[in-house]
Amino acid sequence: MAVSGQRRRPVVALYERIADAVHDGTYPPGSTLPSEPKLAAELGVSRPALREALLLLQEDGLLTVRRGVGRTVNDRPPRRGFEHVQPLEELIGSGGPLRVRALLRTVEEPTDFTTQHLLAPARAELRFWESVLTGEGTAAALSHEWAAADDVLDRVHPEFARALRATEAAASSMLAVLLGASRETALSAHSGITATLLGRRRGDQLGRPADTPAVLVTQVVRIGETPILAAKHMLPTGTPALPVLQSH
Repeated sequence: MAVSGQRRRPVVALYERIADAVHDGTYPPGSTLPSEPKLAAELGVSRPALREALLLLQEDGLLTVRRGVGRTVNDRPPRRGFEHVQPLEELIGSGGPLRVRALLRTVEEPTDFTTQHLLAPARAELRFWESVLTGEGTAAALSHEWAAADDVLDRVHPEFARALRATEAAASSMLAVLLGASRETALSAHSGITATLLGRRRGDQLGRPADTPAVLVTQVVRIGETPILAAKHMLPTGTPALPVLQSH
């Protein structure tokens, strides 16, 4: 999910500074943070602002307060969330990435969704991948992914176009293929999250009742102003938590 470039509230910026220090190993898992006065001095912030940021970090699972010890970094800090373009199977996998099981790999004409999000003309041919993400034998999510038409990809991202043609039968998500082909290409993305029910067909695919509550994540990935991938991810109740960073 693209993060706004607008100015952040001070506590959010401070939260991010400390979280970045945790994730880059400055404060490794199991370590104890400096005392509040010392940490405030090191960061050049007030103690009330620091205390608020530390509380948010505790709520989000990065830190734990231990009596007589202080604030310690959790052994397994949560993965950074949807602020980075990352395959869903890696983002929500607990203890390791989920497995991708291909249900369908085909070419289809645009739907309302892909017309809107990929700006595809009515008779375009779009690659469509339907996959189930599984972990420990349980279906955790259902993904529908569409790539822009071949002529668009050949023009704006030929490496992705070639990689798609070479991996159509692979047990991989389309987004994972895109990221693997984009080491030298800047991508941006945005996502939306809504509550819904699985419905009969998706319930059958995930082995859940049709009226199971679920979260629907829509995602569009772009190069510059050109959309090249659109996706819908259905996450039913019981799916591992999806980390999401929100800021403004």
